Formats: sequence, C-alpha cells, structure tokens
Amino acid sequence: MIPKAPFGRTGHLSTRVIFGAAAFWRVTQAEADRTLELLLEYGINHIDTAASYGDSELRIGPWMKQYRQDFFLATKTEKRTYREALDELQRSLERLQTDHVDLWQLHYLVDPQQWETAMGPGGVLEAALEARRQGLVRFIGVTGHDIPIAAMHLRSLERFDFDSILLPYNYLVMKNPEYAANFEKLMDICRQRNVAVQTIKSLARRPWGDRPKTRATWYEPFEDQADIDRAVHWVLGRPGIFLNSTGDIHLLPKILDAASRFETRPSDEEMEQMVTRRDAEPLFV
Repeated sequence: MIPKAPFGRTGHLSTRVIFGAAAFWRVTQAEADRTLELLLEYGINHIDTAASYGDSELRIGPWMKQYRQDFFLATKTEKRTYREALDELQRSLERLQTDHVDLWQLHYLVDPQQWETAMGPGGVLEAALEARRQGLVRFIGVTGHDIPIAAMHLRSLERFDFDSILLPYNYLVMKNPEYAANFEKLMDICRQRNVAVQTIKSLARRPWGDRPKTRATWYEPFEDQADIDRAVHWVLGRPGIFLNSTGDIHLLPKILDAASRFETRPSDEEMEQMVTRRDAEPLFV
C-alpha cells in the first residue's frame, strides 16, 4: 500500500502518489477499468484529471457511480474567463458523472497576460469562487509547468489563498538555480499556509527530441524499474509533497511498485550516476 498524508488543509488523507489521469488521454474504457483495479489494489484514493486531457474525464465517469466516495477527485480548466470556465466545469461534471469535484484547478497559469485575465475581474478565479459557493467544487488550486512557474505560483499565492499548487519536481529540474530558489520559497509559504503541494515530471529522463515516441508521455521517461525506483524515491524523500503519476498507464504499475517499497531517498551521487548512465537532460531550460 501507498502511505497517506494530509492533503493540505482539505482534511483529506491522500495517498502520496496521486493518479495522474492524463494517462487516460487516449485509452479504451476496458484499459481504464483495468487501471482502476490497480489503483484499488494499491489503495490510491486521489485522482487528478483535466478538461483538456482528451478522453480522461469520460473514462473516469463510469467509476464514479460506485466509487465516488473512495476518491478525492480533482480536475482542471485552461479557460481564463468567468463564463467560459463555468461552462467547462459543467461539462466536466457531466463527463465525470458527479455533482461536484473536490478540487478545481486553474491549469497551466504561467503566461503573465493570461494570469492577469484569469485573476482579474471577470476571470476564472471569480468562476472558481462562484462554483465553490454553489457547492460544485470544494477547493481551488493552481497548476503549471516550465521554469517560471515556481515564481508565478508565488505571485498567485499573493493574490489568492489557493488550497493547492502543482508544478514540476525532479532531480534535474532542481539543479536549475532559479527554479530551485523559487521552489524553496514556495515550499516555505505552503508550509506556513498549509497549502497542498503536488509534483509532476518525476520520471522525466529528457525531451523526446528526434527519437520516436514510444510512450504516451510528452517527455521520454525512465523505464527501467531500478531507475523508476530512484526517481520515485527521490521525490517521496521530500516530506510534505505528493507525486502525481506519469501520463502512461503502462508505467503506472512500476511507479506504484516503487512507491510501495519507499524507505529512503537516493543520494545525490546515485542520482548523478543515473543521469550520466541514461544521458538524462532537463526538460526545461
């Protein structure tokens, strides 16, 4: 089983591995249902999806008739204005076959101009507050990628007291001095405010470049079980954060296996040896 920890101030004890349902972008319902069996086997109780993740919400919807009470359910919107966002939320609820989600997240909020729209009058933040008043969502979060996102999350938390954040975290991205400095500032604030911290890209080995894409992930992942163990254990070795699983259902069993055996964090020397051996490169520069 996967250990649990308080998901920020929500009152929910979430498994430290959250199912990243971007893995359901293009899968059949039968494949999704087999994945559900695996999640139940490991006790995973938190699902993270998005309106923009292809068929993901549609694949999760049929589960909710029987298992809604067993999962903390999160989705996201990339819409930036009030009306568009509320309309998309209604569509998400229909696809997910539920009357509410536990967490609704402002997705990929890194561009400064989009940020101003989203956080300003008539923006998606106002839609999130209205949805919370109506009971359609319980908590509100913000997510993003790229090197500037840690700094942008700091700015977002200055504007609004979000319940959760989501951003990249792995050994290589934390070797970027700018990113690492802002990540640490962000962690301090999240600790003070009891904001849940979700992390992504744990298995990122390098960009695909010109190599053929053999996985559903938008980056080339680590695939050997020993490498996945190191990558997963390195993330879980930091208290107070959650690991959102990668976007390929065929890697999920290896991630859950690694997480179920977590004891100690690999040393920097071990991680450097893996980086060299696997020709690993940062995703973001």
